[in-house]
Order: sequence, then C-alpha cells, then structure tokens
Amino acid sequence: MLRLSIIIVTYNSEKDIYQCLDSIYAFSDLPEEEFEIIIVDNNSKHVDELFSRIRQDYPRNVHCVKNPKGNGGYGQGNNIGIKEAKAPVVLIMNPDIRLIQPVFLTPVKAMEADHDISMYGMKQMLTDKIPSKNSFSCTYMMNGYLYTIMTAVSNRWDYFNPKYMYFSGCCFFIRKDLFQTIGLFDETVFMYGEEDDIHYRMTQKHGAHMVYNPKLRYIHKTLGRKPTLSYHKQVVDVAILQNEKKGYPKRKTVLNRIRNTRMLLWREWLKLKLGKADHEHYEQLRAYMSYLKSLR
Repeated sequence: MLRLSIIIVTYNSEKDIYQCLDSIYAFSDLPEEEFEIIIVDNNSKHVDELFSRIRQDYPRNVHCVKNPKGNGGYGQGNNIGIKEAKAPVVLIMNPDIRLIQPVFLTPVKAMEADHDISMYGMKQMLTDKIPSKNSFSCTYMMNGYLYTIMTAVSNRWDYFNPKYMYFSGCCFFIRKDLFQTIGLFDETVFMYGEEDDIHYRMTQKHGAHMVYNPKLRYIHKTLGRKPTLSYHKQVVDVAILQNEKKGYPKRKTVLNRIRNTRMLLWREWLKLKLGKADHEHYEQLRAYMSYLKSLR
C-alpha cells in the first residue's frame, strides 16, 4: 500500500536530482513498496538523457513525467505530479534538497492518525551543522516590523505558530485530499509566493492544523546563494498579486515590505560598520527599497 508520494519538479536539474534521489533512498524509513517518487520535468534541455539515467539507475517506484505544457511554472508542474500521485500524503521536494536522516515515517504516521493535519514541516539546514533561517516565515499580511522580528526569532528558537506562519515551499508534506479541495497550486503564478498562498487557502477552509517538527531535518543547498534584485522584485510582485486576491490592498503589502526592508537595511548598515557585511548585498537592499517606494 502506498503511503507517500514524493513530487520533484525538475528544470535543467542534472546537477542536483541524482544526489537528491540518492539521499532519499539512503535515508528512507519506508519500504520501497510504500512510497513512490514522481519526477515532473518542465522542458529541460536534456530531458531524455535525464529520464534514461533515472530509469536505469533507480528503482521502479520512480516515475518520470514530461510536463505536457512544457514549462508551465513551479506550481503547475507540481500539480501534474500531485494528480498522478496515488498516496494520501504528498511530499513536495525541490531537486536541491538533501536528506540527512530518516524523515518519512514520522509525518506519515502522524497524518494517518490525525486526518485534521493538513501540512507537516521540518527544520531546514544549510549544512548538517548550520541551520537555515528559512524553515518557515510569517505571512506577508503581517506588519513588516513584526514580520521581520517574528520570522527571525521564531526560526532561531523553532517556535512555529500555524495561524501566522507558513513552511518553506522547498520541502513540506501535505494531505492530498485536503489540498485538492482548495485547488492545489495556483497556476496563474509562474514561481514564488506559493507557500503563503497555500497556507492562507488551507487555513481558511480547514483551519490551521499544521505541525512543525524541528527534530526532522533536511538540507537545502542554498549556502552561498545570494538573492538578486530581480528575485526580490519577483517575490514582492507575486505577494501583491496574491494578497489582492484575498482582499488585502497593494498599498498595505508594499508598506509591510518597506518596513521589513528598512529593518534589514539597519541590520546590514550596522554589520558594515563592524566589518561583517557584504557591501553588494547592502546596495541590493537599497535598490530594492527604491523599487518598493516606486510601487506606492
């Protein structure tokens, strides 16, 4: 009986997907007949070679699917996989995730025992020793100053409040039937902002029945990866769009982001004075602040 479906969307992910799969099999605490892996490719350059190697090197419970729409975006690709999934619990996983311990059985058993649990999150790490600051975040509808403080402090001390916080979208468990009732991923958004939107819709329809387990850890291979100005712009543009769908006005979203960025700028300015900051990052934040002010 299948208990877990793992969905991985790839796009030119050859450098990541094989190590991701290796880590799944190295640390799986479910028998192979109890989980499946569905890889949905969003029109990679060498998809035939990618799928050929996967079929050759990995067990039969890995299924490869070409997205019929080509690259329809992160959410649309995941929706293809979720519709193919045969298990009641789905794990959304990016190709640059590495498992470092068994993490399947505990969430699956918890969600089997309590049908009200809609989502289950774990602690994100940068390495097996260095914790990430992004296991979860506060909703973008929260006051920008409070958002900055709560997100930082709560991640540091592993305090998760399901009413106001959402899991990182790179690796989380979700109950398939409940996810289907809220319409799965919003396919009108190509990328970014999925987590906040899913959290909002799930909470509105089914309540904030979400569990965070800091004892279960995974690595997100983002150490040294610096967010670009283009990334910041895309994230806030999606946040504005998603919040407006909820009846939350653009000006409030922008004001919250200005408050958040102001605090980040203060922090980076102080670090610069202490010789501990990246000047390029500081200048990017300044440019981002200018962009936010232009949106008011």
